[in-house]
Amino acid sequence: MSDHPRKHVVDSTHRTWMDAALEQAEKSWHEGGIPIGSVLVDAQGVIVARGHNERVQSGDPTAHAEVVCVRRAGRRRDWSRLTLVSTLSPCPMCSGTAILHRIPRVIVGENRTFMGAEDWMRHQGIEIVVLDDARCVAWMERMQRERADLWREDIGM
Repeated sequence: MSDHPRKHVVDSTHRTWMDAALEQAEKSWHEGGIPIGSVLVDAQGVIVARGHNERVQSGDPTAHAEVVCVRRAGRRRDWSRLTLVSTLSPCPMCSGTAILHRIPRVIVGENRTFMGAEDWMRHQGIEIVVLDDARCVAWMERMQRERADLWREDIGM
């Protein structure tokens, strides 16, 4: 719906970060996986880690884009100054990862096709910015059309 109450204007910085997350989503799709991508950004706006959903490729049910991204970030002491960017609203596991590491801000590409645990993250003090990016919506709609079995498997249906 175009009048989504949490829609934010996409500024050039958010667009750059979402472009990088979408590159990861496309990579996963071309590998036969789920087209969800994520990046982790430091306080200066530099992308410090990238990840895409590798659940299908690796056989690891926890290899969601956000978790893979956080794993690739390695050991850090600046979690509380990072921003997590994801093409899709984070599920409870990925939301829990953000909460555990006290990541203060999560930028969501879209939450029309799947609403994750945004309320839980907000309740934990995380700022949620929903961009309602048409490109992210298009990827998930394509996923639901062309790989419906993987979509149902991924969201636990």
